Amino acid sequence: MSAHGESTSHAGVFFALSRTGAIEVRTTEQGLPLGVTIEADELRRPPGELAAEVLRLCKQSAGRAALARRAELSAAGVSSDVLTSLGLPTPESVAAAEVVAEQDYDTEPDSWLRSV
Repeated sequence: MSAHGESTSHAGVFFALSRTGAIEVRTTEQGLPLGVTIEADELRRPPGELAAEVLRLCKQSAGRAALARRAELSAAGVSSDVLTSLGLPTPESVAAAEVVAEQDYDTEPDSWLRSV
């Protein structure tokens, strides 16, 4: 798991949280959103930024779901060559993709000033 967000699954539904925990997405194994929970403060962000964060979390959830599928099939005795040919990622590739996504998406606020 990344230190910048959590991801879990339950009966075919996968979850990913933003760094702050203020945004949660519930997705299918393929990363299609089933539900999104957003704390009120996050709704003040520019719509494009908020949408990009939700999309990033959906992709994160899909990557981790594929990784879980790889582990499940590996435990069942499927060879790593077959898992690779199925396009299932390795732990290293998922971690690298998450680092790139975090670097590409600036989650720091533009200003530390708040409206009062």
